[in-house]
Amino acid sequence: MNDQISAARRRAELQLARTRRREAEVKTEQEQERDALQEKTARLRALRLAKEAAETAASEEAPKKRVRRS
Repeated sequence: MNDQISAARRRAELQLARTRRREAEVKTEQEQERDALQEKTARLRALRLAKEAAETAASEEAPKKRVRRS
């Protein structure tokens, strides 16, 4: 009887260890995905700000058109 309990306990502990290992892997994977998303967002934000700055500079340099009134 004691052997049956020990065997059951070993199986349960192995299952628990596998579960914890898998949870750690999933957590690491989620962190990597989050980091990648943050990097992508930062890159896109920098591109957008650069484009807006270039458009602002271009609009300030462009000569203003005069509207003729007759």
